[in-house]
Amino acid sequence: MEEFRQHIEKLSPLTDEKFNYIFSFFKSKIIKKHRFLIQEGDAVHFEYWVMKGCLKASVISEDGKDRIIRFAMEDWWISDYDAYFKKRTATLNVECLEDCELLVLSFDDREKLCRELPEMEYFFRKKIEGAYAAFQRRLVSLLCNDAKERYKIFLQQYPMLIQRVPKSIIASYLGISRETLSRISKP
Repeated sequence: MEEFRQHIEKLSPLTDEKFNYIFSFFKSKIIKKHRFLIQEGDAVHFEYWVMKGCLKASVISEDGKDRIIRFAMEDWWISDYDAYFKKRTATLNVECLEDCELLVLSFDDREKLCRELPEMEYFFRKKIEGAYAAFQRRLVSLLCNDAKERYKIFLQQYPMLIQRVPKSIIASYLGISRETLSRISKP
C-alpha cells in the first residue's frame, strides 16, 4: 500500500483520507507465471498496476509470430488500452512472464476517481502523456534505427529487463530474430 501511495505521490500529493478513499477502489490480484491477464477477444474492464512481477503485451501476427508491444514491471501500469478506453474487445494478449501481484482498477472506478479528485485526473493524465511519448519514441526507433541501435536503446531504457526476460522475447520486442539478437549483443 505504501509503495502505491509513493507511486501516486510522485505526481499528486495526497492526504491520508484521500489516499484511503482512492485505495478503496483497487482490488488485489495474484496471477502465476505463464498465465494470461488478458487474451485477444476478451472484454477489457480493468487496468493493472504491477506491485510485483513482469508482464508482456503482445499480438499474434498473421504469420503466427508473437509480436511484443510492451512490457510492464514493478511500478508500471498495463492493459489493452484501446479495448479499455473504447470498450472494445482485446486485440492484445497480456501474459505474466513471472508470478505477479497486481492492483486492479475498473474503468468506471477510474472515471469516478478522476471526476471526484483533480489529483487523480492529473495523475492519470500525466501517466498517459508519458506512455504516449514512450510509444512515439519506440515507433520512431523501429522505423529509423537498425537492429544494433534498437538494442542499444533498449539496454539504456530497460537495463533491468535483460536479466528478467528471455532473449527470444526481447528479440520479438526489437523486431529481430533471436539469432540477430545473439550476434549484436556480443561485446
